Amino acid sequence: MRREEKIQLASQTHFDLIIIGGGIIGAGIARDAALRGLKTALLEKHDFSSGTTAGSTRLIHGGLRYLELLDFRLVRLDLREREILLRIAPHLVRPLEFYLPYYHQSWFYRSKLKAGMALYDLLSYDKSLPPHQILSAREVSTREPELSPRGLQGAAVYFDAQVDLPERLCLENLIDAERHRAQIFNYAEALDLLQADRRVVGIRAKSSLPGESMEFELRGQLIINASGPWLDRLMKKFSPTTPERLRTTKGVHLAFPPLNRHAMALFSAVDGRLVFAIPWLGYSWIGTTDTDFAGDASGARATREDADYLVRSLQPYLPRLESSPIYFSNAGVRSLVKEKGSESSVSRMHRIVDEEENGLPGLISVLGGKITGYRAIAQEVTDLAGKKLRIRSACQTAQQPLPGAAAFTSGSRSADSISAETWAHCQSLYGTRSGLLLKLVRENEELLRPLHPAYPDLAAQVILAVREESCQRVSDFLLRRTRLGFSPDLGIQAIPAIAEWMGRELGWSEARRSAEIEVCHEELSRARL
Repeated sequence: MRREEKIQLASQTHFDLIIIGGGIIGAGIARDAALRGLKTALLEKHDFSSGTTAGSTRLIHGGLRYLELLDFRLVRLDLREREILLRIAPHLVRPLEFYLPYYHQSWFYRSKLKAGMALYDLLSYDKSLPPHQILSAREVSTREPELSPRGLQGAAVYFDAQVDLPERLCLENLIDAERHRAQIFNYAEALDLLQADRRVVGIRAKSSLPGESMEFELRGQLIINASGPWLDRLMKKFSPTTPERLRTTKGVHLAFPPLNRHAMALFSAVDGRLVFAIPWLGYSWIGTTDTDFAGDASGARATREDADYLVRSLQPYLPRLESSPIYFSNAGVRSLVKEKGSESSVSRMHRIVDEEENGLPGLISVLGGKITGYRAIAQEVTDLAGKKLRIRSACQTAQQPLPGAAAFTSGSRSADSISAETWAHCQSLYGTRSGLLLKLVRENEELLRPLHPAYPDLAAQVILAVREESCQRVSDFLLRRTRLGFSPDLGIQAIPAIAEWMGRELGWSEARRSAEIEVCHEELSRARL
């Protein structure tokens, strides 16, 4: 069905829930609601996961530093959710071994560290991951030869988890929501609320794709504002007297050549904050910063000052960092529940607000939240929605695997013309949904053609992204349907082929193809320092 027809059909439907925001939390709510049988729609102003989700550290973790802040509720929630995600998305979320080295520390500090590790193990009592251990300085240096040995006393070793591509974790939630009849739209901006009898009854929206200027209305019993760092701005449009309730902070990450073999949590030599150095897609992924950000989150990007801070923070531990090239950066804006204190001391715990208490019955807002806890947050929101709608249905998202995880076994391959290396790459992106690629190439062998010899990605992936994953633009495919945009050259050599295949599938003119290529290069330029 064409996009315009889908929008027209949605405009004629009365929904139980309409969700504003296609980041990981909005996607999680859409999946949960759809699995419970609620008529659900979701609108995202840009592309799915293009905001805070894409700007994350790419960890699924309890957050050791929150123990020091005595935020035990948040740590326990995230440790429980970490275990669930390892089970329902094993193709995307995998265990990650962390080292926490310590230098020139007193007996008291070392004792406190051991106690903290024991508590972290205790709070994750239902885990499948190994417990912590303490390594000597010699053992650490053997395993991490790039780590400065000067003053090194040892390291605590513990396990958390990593999601290489949270963009695809978000997308698989939306794919599953669509399978259960949710209506999902990217490039659809919420303009205003529709109200009747002093109650919110829907939203007015518009398409923001090139060549589409249509406005439309969606009607529903409840509206969920899950717009992340844009929540306050959107609420000001809906109700100008609404007070600001978020504190937004910018987090920056940098991709360096590989310097460390294991993930490491290190205390910044600049200000003592915890900074990560994580092996990721063949890089050392260094981050994050945490600075107040007052502008539009869409404009967040890494600055030279951000990069200098991260290098100065970790250079004493990883001496080669200072002379290593930076391949690319990314930046995201966190939405935190507003409170006083330094940026890093603000709680990452979410809050759900029924806006009826603020004169907008029919509207629910989601403030804050982490990627790790997205599923639990979605369950809490959907439980509230079900209660208000008087619909009793149990949450299924902790038991039901995501679409690519069904019967997933890493390394399995159907005999076909796709090479083992390319197939392994496809499995890391699609899990068992890789079978859809086999179906496409059997129908058209031309789709076996690589997008460019420099990358493992195939033309079939473009067709799959357009037909099955709501891919509307070249940059969507490069940055949020594949890992091409995280290549050392940002995947630029594949852009002409992506535009060609997408143009064929979507009926683009030559002018539209050229415009898409230009927009993609512009978006990639934000990753360069």
